[in-house]
Amino acid sequence: MNSGSINSAVATALAAQKYRPILLYAEPAQSPSSRQRAAYDQQVTHFKPTASRPSRSPRRSRRVPPRGGADPRQTSPLGPRLVELLGLLAVAVQCGAQFQAGAIFLGMRAGPDGDDLARATEFFQIWAEMVQIPCGLAEIEIVTPLLELQAWQVVDLGFQVAVPFERTWSCQHEASDPCWTCRSCREREAAFVQAAKPDPLRAAKRT
Repeated sequence: MNSGSINSAVATALAAQKYRPILLYAEPAQSPSSRQRAAYDQQVTHFKPTASRPSRSPRRSRRVPPRGGADPRQTSPLGPRLVELLGLLAVAVQCGAQFQAGAIFLGMRAGPDGDDLARATEFFQIWAEMVQIPCGLAEIEIVTPLLELQAWQVVDLGFQVAVPFERTWSCQHEASDPCWTCRSCREREAAFVQAAKPDPLRAAKRT
């Protein structure tokens, strides 16, 4: 599952080390973004998957992006993020069954916080059991390699597996270039700074 984000790109790169990937576009229901879709398409070009499929969650009201002054350390509540994954996971399982996949990789990140991490882990364990036992798809594993990582650790891991960061999108606004002032842009910038790595997307925009 890939939304064009950094997390998706890192998860895809990890999946490609073991499998021939099939990319399923995971469009957020609350904030569909043409720029994220463009980043996904660029990642398809980079990873050259066996197949690429569109997917989207059921439509809900469009979310208004937070103001640029929002604290980048505050992440979205876990519950709504898991609810949004329900429909996407169902489509991913159907796609996995169709292509006889060995695993479904997600770039979901709950972070090291004990409560959020425990809830997210339980969520994916329930899904794995539901897919493998009642659905009879014992060969499909649900893999969340970034679940307990912090954002800077995802960036560091991404450099280790040669992720094309310049083909990812984080900004909450629809523009040709990132604004670098919204919360998502500030979270991205903070992650690269903490990882002591340059952001290739900034370098790409300067050339």
